[in-house]
Amino acid sequence: MTEWKKNDRFRLEIEDMSENGEGIGKTEGFTWFVKDAVMGDQIEAKAMKVKKSYGFAKLEKILKPSDKRTEPLCPVSRQCGGCQLQAMSYEEQLRYKERKIYNNLTRIGGFGHVPMEPVMGMENPWRYRNKAQFPWGVSRDGRIITGFYAGRTHCIVENEDCLLGVEENRQVLGIIREYMERFHIRPYQEEAHEGLFRHTLIRKGFRTGELMVCQVINGDKIPHEEEFVKGLLSVPGMTSISLCVNLERTNVIMGTKVKNLYGPGFITDYIGEVKYRISPLSFYQVNPIQTEKLYKTALEFAGLTGKETVWDLYCGIGTISLFLAQRAKKVLGVEIVPQAIDDARENAALNGIENVEFFVGKAEEVLPEQYEKHQLYADVIVVDPPRKGCDPVCLETIVRMAPEKVVYVSCDSATLARDLKYLAENGYEVRRVRGCDMFGMSTHVETVVLMSRVQD
Repeated sequence: MTEWKKNDRFRLEIEDMSENGEGIGKTEGFTWFVKDAVMGDQIEAKAMKVKKSYGFAKLEKILKPSDKRTEPLCPVSRQCGGCQLQAMSYEEQLRYKERKIYNNLTRIGGFGHVPMEPVMGMENPWRYRNKAQFPWGVSRDGRIITGFYAGRTHCIVENEDCLLGVEENRQVLGIIREYMERFHIRPYQEEAHEGLFRHTLIRKGFRTGELMVCQVINGDKIPHEEEFVKGLLSVPGMTSISLCVNLERTNVIMGTKVKNLYGPGFITDYIGEVKYRISPLSFYQVNPIQTEKLYKTALEFAGLTGKETVWDLYCGIGTISLFLAQRAKKVLGVEIVPQAIDDARENAALNGIENVEFFVGKAEEVLPEQYEKHQLYADVIVVDPPRKGCDPVCLETIVRMAPEKVVYVSCDSATLARDLKYLAENGYEVRRVRGCDMFGMSTHVETVVLMSRVQD
């Protein structure tokens, strides 16, 4: 067997794809992971890192392209860390994501049978993101630049028009860059903790057309504020302009203090017929068209008749809660971020929805307290946790409360599989599983699962 070492060159056929979107191939039983390679490609690769039984290689040359391969539309797709699958046809991306969910549920969850339904794809997998956060920096030749970080680095790949984002991004960034150049404002440098402009957050309401710009700064004010505002107001739809103060030596993008410069301090948008108020620090799904499909699926899985009490755990600004409230008797939402709960209550009032109640706190603390002290039970529990999945105490409480149905919305099918395994070991069975592609061109996929209590 060949002893591989760094910089070795070799030919490889790509037979599979990893969780992270790398092509997988083998040479004499030795496994290689190759970024930018697509299943079915025959390639020439260069070894970059070699372990005992596997290695990482760089795609040097495509000898014979896969029939699943397509030409990336973005000129910097290989350098940028945002799109791992742009070289793969969109139909194949959907198949890849369906396999990813299935494999995690069988391998991690231990499920022999997975009742998979067809993944929900996009009609157009471009320009779907209603939110983007652009870091500012300086190029090697001293120009002020923005774009996105290259994979696993903080080196900016220059790009003011990401094809996943809205077209207005380019105009907004051009105005801000010209303002910075005119008034000699320096971009933030992480190593030295110097410079004023850190990131620019841009959000757009897809149905309303409203635009928000929130400029993150390493300071508490900017010079010539009125010129900054005046420039941005030339962009059609500009509704909210603000500053976010972040003085910390951190790579966390947003600070906690927001200073409003223009407008109401928020924009609005719709998911289905529910209207949402979105402030700079609000969590709001980045793909509203697919989010509507996702939430309608969660609602369908819940099978509400109007008589049910529903708990929505990790409820954020009430996006799923308000959707569920249209069909439920009562919805109770829990979220740890106080501002998100303020937004949730505002959103309920905005839509005239009165059969909802929101609690601030950790789901794993609020749920047992309300269940044990106030007997607030549940017919249906909906969970939409962060990537790390549900807290164990939260899962234990769900089992104790014994709702008829658990609808689990997940952004990570690996932690989903782990949590479903626990529920399956404690009286529940998986009835329906469906993926929803919220993040075309990337490896990420949302999943909705219905679990029902096994009848004694």
